[in-house]
Amino acid sequence: MSGAVFIGTSGWSYTGWKDSFYAGIPRKDWLAYCAGNFTGIEVNTTFYGLQKRSVFERWRVQTPPDFRFAVKGNRSLTHNKKLLAPASMLLRHKERVGGLGDKLAAMLWQVPANQEKNLDRLAEFVRHLSRWTETRHVMEFRHLSWFDQEVASLLTSHRVAVCLSHAAAWPLWDCLTTDFAYLRLHGYPRTYASSYGPAELAGWAKRIRQWRREGCQVHVYFNNDAEGAAPYDALRLLELCRQQPMADNMELL
Repeated sequence: MSGAVFIGTSGWSYTGWKDSFYAGIPRKDWLAYCAGNFTGIEVNTTFYGLQKRSVFERWRVQTPPDFRFAVKGNRSLTHNKKLLAPASMLLRHKERVGGLGDKLAAMLWQVPANQEKNLDRLAEFVRHLSRWTETRHVMEFRHLSWFDQEVASLLTSHRVAVCLSHAAAWPLWDCLTTDFAYLRLHGYPRTYASSYGPAELAGWAKRIRQWRREGCQVHVYFNNDAEGAAPYDALRLLELCRQQPMADNMELL
């Protein structure tokens, strides 16, 4: 699906959106409502607890055929074990999130902000990721020590993407390592809270068009959920992308 773009929010079960974005929508229908408005969504509750396979299977049937999910890896592997000895935990992830079937587009692995570069540990981790070929994998680094060519080359060799993580609380590594562009917009200047203005969204829409021209599949998820900006920013970015179609007539999914 090179050239496809999936835009949505990081999570959807936010009680604070009940009287605004979800006004009049029963809680049981929130995912279906998001799927009717967005083209993809990032599951971030898995970071805190990995749901049963049956939950992922239910999400699959609640969403349209062309809708896609990105799933955030559990913190026990990334934060507690700090990427060490991942084999058994990766198998558990694979079995459970496999309930999404072909709607699983990406697994996101967030490295703690205080974890400095350890190339050997990363190499072992991505070696295990390379065995999970049914989906794409993305690394989100928040410590500057990871932002170098050595790390980029390792990820490129395993077709693992870098997450462009935009926030005020940590630096952004503006780097593509493969044909998969993954962008998390956490809010700026207030991380998790600030909305993105028209000029900022237009700038990201321009980047998306460029990535698509280069043959990348693109995922964009807004995580500025604290004051309810995320769903509205996602809708505005989707509209910008639809207003400016690709020169080669690729459709926005």
